[in-house]
Amino acid sequence: VIPQISAIMGPTAGGAVYSPAMTDWIFMVKNTSHMFITGPEVIKSVTGEEITFEDLGGAMTHNEKSGVAHFACESDADAIQRIRELLAYLPSNNMEDPPIAVCTDDPKRLAPVLDTLIPDDPSQSYNMKDVIRQIVDNGEFYEPHAHFAKNMIVCFARLNGKTIGIIANQPKVMAGCLDIDASDKATRFIRFCDAFNIPLLTMSDVPGFMPGSHQEWGGIIRHGAKLLWSYSEATVPKLLVIVRKDYGGAYIAMSSRHLGADMAFAWPCAEIAVMGAEGAANIIHRKEINTAEDPKAKRQEKINEYKELFSNPYCAANRGYIDDVIVPSETRMRLIEALEIMYNKRQTLPPKKHGNIPA
Repeated sequence: VIPQISAIMGPTAGGAVYSPAMTDWIFMVKNTSHMFITGPEVIKSVTGEEITFEDLGGAMTHNEKSGVAHFACESDADAIQRIRELLAYLPSNNMEDPPIAVCTDDPKRLAPVLDTLIPDDPSQSYNMKDVIRQIVDNGEFYEPHAHFAKNMIVCFARLNGKTIGIIANQPKVMAGCLDIDASDKATRFIRFCDAFNIPLLTMSDVPGFMPGSHQEWGGIIRHGAKLLWSYSEATVPKLLVIVRKDYGGAYIAMSSRHLGADMAFAWPCAEIAVMGAEGAANIIHRKEINTAEDPKAKRQEKINEYKELFSNPYCAANRGYIDDVIVPSETRMRLIEALEIMYNKRQTLPPKKHGNIPA
């Protein structure tokens, strides 16, 4: 099995679009490349809808809306250069390990900025990419699908010269919630990394799955199940860092110990619980709050009580779901140590034709 890459540098229509769609990565060039099953003229004759080539199947359309393409390049030359950059992270086939680069960044480098990066108010956002830059070699990472499902980040990077695949929630977009598109985006990336022996690092800050009728009717259950499936099926080393929130089913889905995480770390500000303190207080203590002389004060009392008891990483650590609560500035060093321990991990699944992943 080899990595397969498609570069779309002109119009691709009809059955021809399925060929690139089956490859691992698709690069499109802005304003010159197009992909669609039926073109604008056919659509107009059948449905009466008028649409341009670019709006129907241009590079940004497939990068932002459909998620079919992974990269939107400025020119053909830019596409070739970015393909070269991608290949530097990948092995030649599934029987090889990814290439190891010479590391010029100190493996024991501390990142003091991480100790103050996370806002004290859990309702405030921050940029998860800033966290990633502080952890990986030379602050460099290579991000596919940058324009699609921006509440989820997937990227290649290196730790001490070794290629890793990073899956991270982005609190700046939709608070980092998991939805249909984010689940699909992460699932495909995880399965690619597992196919080509690339260790996985998950950076979790997720308040839950996105609520709403459109998500439920769109099949968030089966799309979310794909994410759990891909993590549990992956046999490569799986590292987890819980940065802040990690609630409910989304905690399970983001490479929890229950899905086979090999090493799980949490920052001291991590909140691992069924749900946030406010929601939990409203549900668990509803009767007590409603019958209190001062419902507002009683609600705040229960919120504080829940935070003290459960909104921390220590309950999870006590149950063995977290291996260690670490100082944020030491994250790079601790991850490199964990990766060295797990790098030669070999795990085989029971022989079978194939599983039936939720579609």
